Amino acid sequence: MLRKNRLFTPGPTPILPAAQTAMASFAMHHRTADFRALYSRVLADMKQFIGTRNDILILASSGTGAMEGSVSNLTSPGDKVLVLSAGKFGERWRDLAKAFGCMVEVVSAPYGETLSVDAVRHKLTPDVRAVYMQATESSTGARHDVKGIAKLVRTLGEETLLVVDAITGLGTTHFDVDNWGIDVIIGGSQKALMIPPGLAYCAISERAWKRMETARSPRYYFDLRKERKSAAKGESAYTPATALFAALAAALDFVREMGNGDLSAGREALINNAELTAEMTRAGAQALGLKLFAASSPAAALTAIQPPSGTESSVIVKEFRESFAAVVANGQGEMKGRLFRIAHLGYYDYIDTIGILAALEQVLTTVTGKQVEYGTAVEAAQKVYARSVAEKSQPVGV
Repeated sequence: MLRKNRLFTPGPTPILPAAQTAMASFAMHHRTADFRALYSRVLADMKQFIGTRNDILILASSGTGAMEGSVSNLTSPGDKVLVLSAGKFGERWRDLAKAFGCMVEVVSAPYGETLSVDAVRHKLTPDVRAVYMQATESSTGARHDVKGIAKLVRTLGEETLLVVDAITGLGTTHFDVDNWGIDVIIGGSQKALMIPPGLAYCAISERAWKRMETARSPRYYFDLRKERKSAAKGESAYTPATALFAALAAALDFVREMGNGDLSAGREALINNAELTAEMTRAGAQALGLKLFAASSPAAALTAIQPPSGTESSVIVKEFRESFAAVVANGQGEMKGRLFRIAHLGYYDYIDTIGILAALEQVLTTVTGKQVEYGTAVEAAQKVYARSVAEKSQPVGV
């Protein structure tokens, strides 16, 4: 049969067609009035997409660049910071903080589990200058309690900052950035915003901007103060990824259309789409007798699934690719072979979800040598979808 290459990975994700067109036709110099107008419009739209009044920066880098910037700009060598880690990206926070000479305390949870607010409370002391965490840990498929941890951090007052890696969280998870008191929240272009890798974005509180004036860690390209000064004039401090900006503008317009002209409503619709497709996938996997890797607190960005007993996930990932040209993600690091991950963030819909579950039925039959009852996963997912549609169609008060 004809095979179409399809990405079901938690980044890069499928590219929005309108974004592809915008990139292909873009030929604007970045130091012109037209580009400054585009740049300023995108920054304003990003405030609505994130849901904040704080200033937004967009950097030509992967999300890790904004992560590094939120360490180098907010800390000095010897500062005590608290890293909340339950997977590979929590470990990245730890390693970044150590690279800039911070004294790092870690609150950890086993892979596949979420972080306990009580465990954080025991290690959160007034001398902690910053707390670094994930919203969703995409290496394990777990979702963390950002609201609960933010409430805890804010009890310490203005001197402890909260930095949230929401690279797979924005567009898949509900946040109230300003009211919760998140000081820096970070996203990436190749996730829910449906464009290629290459842009990192972040919203930064006034508390964090104030800290930058006294932080002594070295910084140059990721000096966020320079970026803020340039952004106020509709420019970037250094050469921007111009075609990606055009793609980002198209993606934000698409999200606005999802909300019938309201970008904030479109963001909610995008999140709800991820939540529903994730719930459908979890139901389908469990109907096949598979176990979820992060069953206690699953994210909407992706679903991490354990392979059947006696089967490595690497074999499942390979079979998806060879039989259907579908790319699902294996586990990372020591989790390779122990789980596979199916994404829901960004440009995925009902038919994508039903299709990958139908393919999973075929894949399991092939790799295990045991006949799966075809339609089992698909039926379970359809029931979730049908229930969701029925609930939305109920009159108010029913």
